[in-house]
Amino acid sequence: MEYTLAQLAEKVQGRVKGDPELRIDGLGTLENAQSHEIGFLANPKYKSQLATTSAGAVLVRSDELASVLDNAIIVKNPYLAFAALSHLFVPATQKWVGMDASCVISDSATIADNVVLAPNVVIDDDVVVEAGCVIGAGTVIGRGVRIAEKCLIYPNVTLYHDVIIGSDCIVHSGVVIGADGFGFAPTKDGWEKINQLGSVEIGNRVEIGANTTIDRGAIENTKIGDGVKIDNQVQIAHNVVIGDNTAIAGCAAIAGSTKIGSFCTIAGGVGIVGHLTITDCVHITAMSLVSKSILKEGSYSSGTGLEPTDKWRRSAARLRRIDDMAKQISKLEQQVNKLLTKG
Repeated sequence: MEYTLAQLAEKVQGRVKGDPELRIDGLGTLENAQSHEIGFLANPKYKSQLATTSAGAVLVRSDELASVLDNAIIVKNPYLAFAALSHLFVPATQKWVGMDASCVISDSATIADNVVLAPNVVIDDDVVVEAGCVIGAGTVIGRGVRIAEKCLIYPNVTLYHDVIIGSDCIVHSGVVIGADGFGFAPTKDGWEKINQLGSVEIGNRVEIGANTTIDRGAIENTKIGDGVKIDNQVQIAHNVVIGDNTAIAGCAAIAGSTKIGSFCTIAGGVGIVGHLTITDCVHITAMSLVSKSILKEGSYSSGTGLEPTDKWRRSAARLRRIDDMAKQISKLEQQVNKLLTKG
């Protein structure tokens, strides 16, 4: 895992300033990188660190920024270049080879020859796992699940029956895909369960963070598009549809039957009520509550910003009076209109 600066520049379509034969064996921040590592400047507020960094080289976006450095790679987008280089420096980890003897595999399952199954994996009837997949220890794969090629399933994932997962997906520990959606019909005696007859379809190149849950559909399937990125502890309810390349940050919750477009970003802690439509290219800021459909692209927020508690209490008190104030203003407008009419 050691590369010359020239090799790294070729990987990110960049241009070398300095020694193209400089050896680099890791990534680091401007503040803490060492002489054998490469750093990156993506946020202008860290520009001052270029003069003091010990990094062997830095990814920057201009010759001007590179002028204070002995070695640099000049690229259009340093953060994207950093992301690309991160794949070259993944630390070595323990990998099981083949299928561990402790696995429980149904005779009707179809497992490709080069699949890795770590200890205590359980695979039910009619499961298909395609070539190049790695299934972590303790994972349970239910009847009829389909996992396409080159997927990485970390330990202790649960895939309920008939779930479909596309190729090149990453599913982190604790994820549950295909549990029953929250469907109950009220009766005079309580609640009648609605059996969830659909499943979940996951597209290609999807990454799902630890302890996230994606519920199966009530009748039709819950659907996650290609390239979607989902953070830890996200709740996606039954029959939700998420378009391609949308990203959802931690602790967001999406209620049933909501449709979210492509290339959206849902920030941390966002709540989205059910049966809504959100168009493509929408950004929803952190901790917002989405209670109606969004049909025009752009950035949307709700709630109030942080401020000292005493000031927030005064603001909240004023907000509670807005309805009364609106009624008073309406009455005043009516009185003024009457006076103008008489005049």
